[in-house]
Amino acid sequence: MYHRVVKRIAARNFTRVNAQDYDALLKDCVPTVHHRFGGDHALGGERHSRDALRRWFQRLGRLNPTLRLTVEDVWVSGTPANTTVIIRWSATQDMPDHSAYQNHGVHIVQMKWFKIVAIDANEDSQAVAAALQIMAAHGNSEALAAPITD
Repeated sequence: MYHRVVKRIAARNFTRVNAQDYDALLKDCVPTVHHRFGGDHALGGERHSRDALRRWFQRLGRLNPTLRLTVEDVWVSGTPANTTVIIRWSATQDMPDHSAYQNHGVHIVQMKWFKIVAIDANEDSQAVAAALQIMAAHGNSEALAAPITD
C-alpha cells in the first residue's frame, strides 16, 4: 500500500511540473533538499536548498513553457523512513525554431517520511544544452545564464 501511494505522489509531481505548479511540489521537499541536474548549462548543476530549487524551477518554466513530461514507469523501494523512487520519463516541447525536442531520462528521488530529500535528474544533457543554444539564438539570454548552484 505504501509503495502505491508513493508512486501516485511521484506521478503527481511530474504533472505539477507540466502545469508549472512548483510551489505545490516544493511543499513536498525538505528545506535542505539536494537537487542535481546534469550538464554545464543554465539548468545544470547542484542545489542544496528549497529556495534554490524554487529558483531553478522558475527558470525551467521560463525557458521551457511548453515542456511536457510523460511518466513511463515508477519503481519504489524502502520504508517510509528511507524510500528510493525511480521514475523513467520522456519529454517533448515546442522549440522557437520549430525543431523537434525530445528527451528521456530517469529521476532518482530519495524520500523520508513522505518528504523529498534528494532529486537526481539523469537525462540527455547534450539535448538540453542544444535546446538552450537554440533558445539563446532566438533571443532568450537566460538560456546562457550560469547555473543556479547555491
